Amino acid sequence: MANIIPRAFYTATLDLGRVVTPCLGSVRHNYTHIEHAKSTHFRLSHRTLPHPKEKVPLQPRVKLPSNFRHVYPDFLPDFNPLSRNKLKEMLDRHDMITRRKHIDIPEFYVGSVMAVTINDPNATGRSSRFVGICIQRMNRGLKSNFTLRNVLDYQGMEIMYEMYCPVISSIETLRLEKRLDPHLLYLRDARPEYSTFPMDMEPELIAEDAPVPINDVKVKMIDGDWDKSWERQELKGIDLSGLTELQKRMALKRKTPDYVQYDLMKEYRSTLPEEDQEDIYREIAPHYPALVASQRKFRRRKLAGDA
Repeated sequence: MANIIPRAFYTATLDLGRVVTPCLGSVRHNYTHIEHAKSTHFRLSHRTLPHPKEKVPLQPRVKLPSNFRHVYPDFLPDFNPLSRNKLKEMLDRHDMITRRKHIDIPEFYVGSVMAVTINDPNATGRSSRFVGICIQRMNRGLKSNFTLRNVLDYQGMEIMYEMYCPVISSIETLRLEKRLDPHLLYLRDARPEYSTFPMDMEPELIAEDAPVPINDVKVKMIDGDWDKSWERQELKGIDLSGLTELQKRMALKRKTPDYVQYDLMKEYRSTLPEEDQEDIYREIAPHYPALVASQRKFRRRKLAGDA
């Protein structure tokens, strides 16, 4: 008769010492399975669960840096619990840390002016450089991307870059600043001067301990039909003084009710628990010295090249 051992951890171990993922639950095995395991040099070790009254030492809490979730949002997983996979997230963070040791990914936000250089075999010098304002930052992990916009020869151009793409050779922040809105897609329907930047723009230096400046400019939109109804999205960076009465009434209809700011479940679904952030930071913290050293090396090399 088959033996049944309920509620136990089983760790399958190969002869090479590699541990396979443990499983929790009832395991049914018979003599045939044991003989097959012996023939394939595969052994099964049993380890019981701790007693409920046994005191298990708690893992010490790690204090998060105040700007961790803002400076490194790509290290945080997706807020949707249906899209979570902790094994995939751990592997992604390992690859991201390895990539950051080979390229300097500076701090930037939506509204920062950036320059990205990529390896292009069809371009002159086998490299291509684009300067623009960051109008959108999306996704998490290895799928993190950002979009730059610039107006060249009276034509708006937008390029989306995968942040950890191996084709990218350098990322620079020429002007570090924030905007009032989570995205600047409405610059497509704004006047061109808000999206025009010289391709040879020099970086603007600020102190490392200085707060990130916030640009509260309100852009003026062009006349005519817009790509989207921006006035209905409650954006703070648009000058809506030129709206018609019909547009104002439609904007009031789409206004978010006041009670939404007290919706705890909506806030919970749109944020990541602090405990999960601590686990992620505890995993990344040992790699910080190497990352800082590599960033300093890239900056010294950049200064030596400019000199």
